[in-house]
Amino acid sequence: MNPSFILIGIDDNQKPSFSDEALECINNGCCFSGGARHHGIVCDILPSGYVWLDITVPLCNVFSRYEEWFSARSAPIVVFASGDPLFFGFANTIMREMPDADLRIIPCFNSLQMLAHRIPMRYDDMRVVSLTGRPWKEFDRALIERTPKIGILTDHKHTPSSIAARMLEYGYDNYVMYVGERLGNDMEEHVGCFSLEEATRREFISPNSLILRSDTHFPRRFGIPDEEFEHLDGRSRMITKMAIRLLTLQALELPKRSVMWDVGFCTGSISIEAKLCFPALDIVSFEIRPECERLMDINSHRFGAPGIETLMGDFLDADLSSLEAPDAVFIGGHGGRLIEIIGKLVDVMRPGGTIVFNSVSDESRAMFEDAAKEFSLKLHEDRRIALDDYNPITIMRCDL
Repeated sequence: MNPSFILIGIDDNQKPSFSDEALECINNGCCFSGGARHHGIVCDILPSGYVWLDITVPLCNVFSRYEEWFSARSAPIVVFASGDPLFFGFANTIMREMPDADLRIIPCFNSLQMLAHRIPMRYDDMRVVSLTGRPWKEFDRALIERTPKIGILTDHKHTPSSIAARMLEYGYDNYVMYVGERLGNDMEEHVGCFSLEEATRREFISPNSLILRSDTHFPRRFGIPDEEFEHLDGRSRMITKMAIRLLTLQALELPKRSVMWDVGFCTGSISIEAKLCFPALDIVSFEIRPECERLMDINSHRFGAPGIETLMGDFLDADLSSLEAPDAVFIGGHGGRLIEIIGKLVDVMRPGGTIVFNSVSDESRAMFEDAAKEFSLKLHEDRRIALDDYNPITIMRCDL
């Protein structure tokens, strides 16, 4: 017999009101589970002699206790979860960890729905991002894509204050923030509207959620003029020019890639342009010259490109074991060691990945061709580009 769960959605009301369906499940239950906050809300209405299984991290321990329960009994576990258990909720976790489990779900409004109702604000056009135990990536993507309305689930690290600070840091200052604190709690619920500057200075009660709204449209960048970048030692020639940059991104076939590495990023122009054009892309950028770290920091903030991971030092000495394998690599600098760099890349790249290199000399072109031959890579036809009075550039590509 499959494990069986009944998931009941609740809000922060200290005197919860349950439907007849939910009350029947509670009254007939014997094993209950949820967070400590949920236990504090429902403990007075649970039947005598009940068993409570706390949901705490690490979750593997929680599911071990669930397995122990089901190995001895067939009675379902009644789980209390915030809002709609299928909305970034615990029902999704159960389906992942115990795919054979039978689920019965009795939801209530999730926190973002409740916040929209309190404002009030339509939410059928809202993009939802969860930062609860998750990295910034999807939030950064929503900003880069200039999403006009974003609903955000927070945690103790990704607070309304830290979210507002990140937005201002990268120049996304055209939003207002609506924050709902302890929604459903008659005594402690608070809903407010804040500028981002105000939000950075305020401490918010947890749990909370927020909605960002912008009525000002800023078009997305496509091709950043070279002169707008901060340059290495003020040398405007030390940058991949815009036309070459866009052709390079096309050669990398980024719409079908998920992880890009930029080896020798210098000003960061390739990484930044790639992030702005393809914000779902994970980008790791490497550079040996310490002064370039400042350039990447200045330029990524200037153009609103959060989320680029920067690693300083010699790429050939770098420990790559903790990084996700790339399926696209641009080599912007090689210091005469192009063959060694490609050899190291071949060891870690995904099958079918591509490497692109912009050659400025016959010598470097020959090195790339030799590397492709040595490592049995598929070499594509070159594209030679002459731009204004600059030396011709040969865009070269090989695939694993």
